[in-house]
Amino acid sequence: MRDRLDARRHTGNGPDAGTDPDAGTGPAAGTARTGDTPGAAGTTGRNPLLRTAARLRLTTVYVALLTATAAWLASQSHGERARFVRHNSSNVHHMEVGKWWTMFTSGLVVDGVPAWAGITAVAVVLGAAEWRWGPARAGAVFLFGHLGATLLTEGAMWAMLATRIPGALSHARDVGISYGLVATATCLLALGPARLRRYGLPVLALALASAWALDQELADAGHLVAFLLGVLASRTSWVRARARARAPR
Repeated sequence: MRDRLDARRHTGNGPDAGTDPDAGTGPAAGTARTGDTPGAAGTTGRNPLLRTAARLRLTTVYVALLTATAAWLASQSHGERARFVRHNSSNVHHMEVGKWWTMFTSGLVVDGVPAWAGITAVAVVLGAAEWRWGPARAGAVFLFGHLGATLLTEGAMWAMLATRIPGALSHARDVGISYGLVATATCLLALGPARLRRYGLPVLALALASAWALDQELADAGHLVAFLLGVLASRTSWVRARARARAPR
């Protein structure tokens, strides 16, 4: 009888068979394989904020850069802030001396409105564009508006200086996020639902034109240029095809 029991243990048919954790057949072995211990699952899948930030990578990075720049400027003296803005303005003088990089660094400064308001506007508008079109198209439209409006307004300023038209400035203060913001918002409205196009675009155009008529500043003219560039961007097949594919059914 003892010989039979020993034989059954060795062949795996006895009462102790399957209880060895090294055999990989017990409950403990199944848990070790899955790895689903409490807290082991990725937090991104459970946290809506992290999931949104992971999807809107471009917006997240740009908002972080704007926030860091605004926080640093807030910690500086008034003179240091003025010096930073002066050296990063994309004006005619900087273009003539080869400081073309100011066209990009000028877009890191929130100017004309409280920093929190400008950063919130970027998060909403650029985030909506990236959500609908993806980071490549959203970034391209934003850059197209920012760089295009900067080049056209500064080109007009250069022409005024060359022809000695009064009022032209070579060292004008020109920083901010508004050109890219206006172009992106315009493109979103132009590719949105019919009611949004019918009412949103005229209201935005009227607001920008009224601001220019009241102040007649360089930035106000740039906003109108950015509006036209946003409409132009909405007519490109590259952006329209993506917007049509992502449009709600």
